[in-house]
Amino acid sequence: MAKKRQVSNAYSTPSDEGVIRSAPPNSGSDVGIWVLAATIIGSSMAFIDGTVVNVALPVLQEDLNASVSQVQWIVESYALFLAALILVGGSLGDHFGRRRIFTIGIIVFTIASVWAGFSPTAEQLIYARAVQGIGGALLVPSSLAVISASFSESERGRAIGTWSGFTAITTALGPVLGGWLVENVSWRWVFFINVPLAIITLSILFWKVPESKDEEGARKLDWPGALAVTIGLGCLVFGLIESSNYGLFHPLVIGTIIVGVIGLVAFMVIETRSSAPMMPLNLFQSRTFSGANLLTLFLYSALSGTLFFLPFNLIQVQDYTATQAGAAFLPFILIMFALSRWAGSLIDRYGARLPLIIGPIIAGVGFAMFAIPGIGGTYWTTFFPAIVVLGFGMTVSVSPLTTAVMSSVEVRHSGIASGINNAVSRTAGLIAIAILGIVALALFNNALDSHLTPLNLTPEVEQAIDQERIKLAGAQVPEIVPTDLQPTIEQAIAESFVFSFRIIMLIGAGLAVLSAGMAFVLIETHE
Repeated sequence: MAKKRQVSNAYSTPSDEGVIRSAPPNSGSDVGIWVLAATIIGSSMAFIDGTVVNVALPVLQEDLNASVSQVQWIVESYALFLAALILVGGSLGDHFGRRRIFTIGIIVFTIASVWAGFSPTAEQLIYARAVQGIGGALLVPSSLAVISASFSESERGRAIGTWSGFTAITTALGPVLGGWLVENVSWRWVFFINVPLAIITLSILFWKVPESKDEEGARKLDWPGALAVTIGLGCLVFGLIESSNYGLFHPLVIGTIIVGVIGLVAFMVIETRSSAPMMPLNLFQSRTFSGANLLTLFLYSALSGTLFFLPFNLIQVQDYTATQAGAAFLPFILIMFALSRWAGSLIDRYGARLPLIIGPIIAGVGFAMFAIPGIGGTYWTTFFPAIVVLGFGMTVSVSPLTTAVMSSVEVRHSGIASGINNAVSRTAGLIAIAILGIVALALFNNALDSHLTPLNLTPEVEQAIDQERIKLAGAQVPEIVPTDLQPTIEQAIAESFVFSFRIIMLIGAGLAVLSAGMAFVLIETHE
């Protein structure tokens, strides 16, 4: 049976040790509302930009004359720096003030967004996206840490549930908003939209949100640990991403992956010896904290794979427009919005373990249902059922998962706990997309070969088609292909992608079930 943790926060006095205030001094229901408003709007900027750019990529590529590699890095430079530095962001918030670091993150993110919106070249946009990732790494963990420090333990579950629901909604709205802006205004407004959101967030932060930090912790930041984890995670992710361009055994890929592993090993050694570790390893003595992070690793690997490959299927195979592809996830949004606060209260009634077993299993069923549709058919009988089931499963999972992570540590470690869990989810997505991309390409090539072999194509035609394979469903039929064979090859490309898509979705289902197993084995039962 789990022991109740004694929680102290930045507003407690020595005589208050072991006592949980219903709210910090000078706070109340009004302050709680403002805290939620600031953290939801602020963190939504980072979550929206994690998805909104995807639907703008075709227009970006044409407008900026970008290569395939540059288009990939427009997405991955943001994700790379967000994943590599998010752990540092959580630690900075605990040491120097959670509201302060949150504010700095908002400012950095907004400046980078303006830079991205005015970027004249693909290279400039890639650099701006990298700076956006740095700002996101500061503001995302700090937003959750501000919530944990501002609400009592009895109120924290519903507060985090509300935050999770609204941020999930904004994340899912990203593709819809991006598609609409691209088609009706300009791709540059995908980035400019962050400016008014930042102004609103900063106004609330300065006037309504109190400061909090780890008063009991050391005043020295673990800079060696921060450097080691940034180099380690950054090189590892870089190597995995570039493996899709150079091949897994290219010297650049092997070299950066080795450096990444060495950096992460060095980070662990530094943390065991540091007097003020950035990531206190004793946090993992909690079975719930360890189990929740393993669950996050598997579940978000599955989710990231789905969100990455689904738009390609909808747009390039099913002939959806960019806006239609984004709108296809609206049922997911509505379910998260309607049920997220209810899901946040599940942990108060049943503990974390039960919803974190049931939720991922339901999500796994949703992933598997994506493997059913072929080519064609109405949305309501193909992808809609899978999206509804996945949405319900993720709703049951997300709020209890976040609450379990934050409640398994003392409030003074809330920033670093948030940073660790966010780093796990971001890294899971990066690694999953890199690995599943390799798997998808191999499956696609094998399936395409089986379709093309009976056609007895000339070597020249085969060579021209081979140059298009790296685009998967976006592969174009070369002009040298005989006119009577072009529809057959187009159909072969679409069917080959659907085959690879189905296997990827089944892998996602397996990862979701595996995450439920982590909850069954490691998450402690409710007292």
